[in-house]
Amino acid sequence: MARILKGKEVADAIDEKTLKTIEELKNKGITPTLAIFRVGEKGEDISYEKGTMKKCAKLGVNVRNFIFDNDVTVEEFYEKLEYANEDSDIHGILVFRPLPKDRFDDERLRNSIHPNKDVDGCSDLSLAGTFTNRYLGFPACTARASIEILNHYNIPVEGKNVVVIGRSLVIGKPVSMMLLNRNATVTICHTKTKDLAKICSEAEILICSAGRAEMVTKEFTNPNQVIIDVGINYHTEKQKLTGDVLFEEVEPLVDSITPVPGGVGSVTTSILLNHVVEACINKI
Repeated sequence: MARILKGKEVADAIDEKTLKTIEELKNKGITPTLAIFRVGEKGEDISYEKGTMKKCAKLGVNVRNFIFDNDVTVEEFYEKLEYANEDSDIHGILVFRPLPKDRFDDERLRNSIHPNKDVDGCSDLSLAGTFTNRYLGFPACTARASIEILNHYNIPVEGKNVVVIGRSLVIGKPVSMMLLNRNATVTICHTKTKDLAKICSEAEILICSAGRAEMVTKEFTNPNQVIIDVGINYHTEKQKLTGDVLFEEVEPLVDSITPVPGGVGSVTTSILLNHVVEACINKI
């Protein structure tokens, strides 16, 4: 049976450090504040919003919600976003993406968030910091959460053969750069990669972020492998959330694995609020 790399233990350790800093800030009369922008009523957005607000309440971070109907105009949305950029009492901005593609260009949206408040690490400047290993903004939260799990469970990456399935700007590309910066040997794959299962089966660490439910099966594994499953997919037949890994089949065959839910996702929110606090400190 594999060692289960639970996210709660990692999140609690991050929250403990974040909470101490928040208490120090509040003693100075400063409360870190996060602005959340949501368009429409998508279930996954509402779920993430509720989870984020719950964590904010637990740690003592203020939340300002900017909620719009699905038919909101581009002008109205960006007017509010610019207001949040300019409001000195708001330290971090989180926009649930993607927005309706018939009106919103994602590149413009990502880069309309002030880099000092881009706590989700989605702007080009933030990504450039990750790719050049310099502090130009905040790293992508989910990518950093994957690294924090490896760190917390004392899983070394230097010199290791790491395979990343996925090439998105949210996780695949930034986590690959973070691993390279830590001297891992990284192979980036995707759903069009030939002999994908064979390549993955040779990995010492496998990061699964393709966004396809249960695509990683026993053929992708080896007994010494560590799997970080970043996928969060709703499985219509099973009527539950699943990862990119077929957990029941793979878990007995590998060394360590993160569960879904209860793995990377639970750490991501802690990283987000840690970034809000960092942004607050940077402003001071």
